[in-house]
Amino acid sequence: MSRRRRPLVPHARAGLDALKAKVANVSDPDQAKYEVAEELDVPLQHGYNGQLSAHDAGRVGGQLGGNMVKEMVRMALEAASQKDRM
Repeated sequence: MSRRRRPLVPHARAGLDALKAKVANVSDPDQAKYEVAEELDVPLQHGYNGQLSAHDAGRVGGQLGGNMVKEMVRMALEAASQKDRM
């Protein structure tokens, strides 16, 4: 299975980066994965991480991505409830 390294909608990159920073509680979206890795005690470093196991790398990405999905679902439910009130 090939991986996409770009969003399906190219103009959504800024919004996705903002969401990533929001769920990781950081101001810079590039710092988000390092913050999550620190919380999970995964030794992620800037630059090369060849010593990092696939399991640990997946824990970081899964935690961050999972939280982003939860936040998007919460936002969609909130928007739907606001629409129903109108």
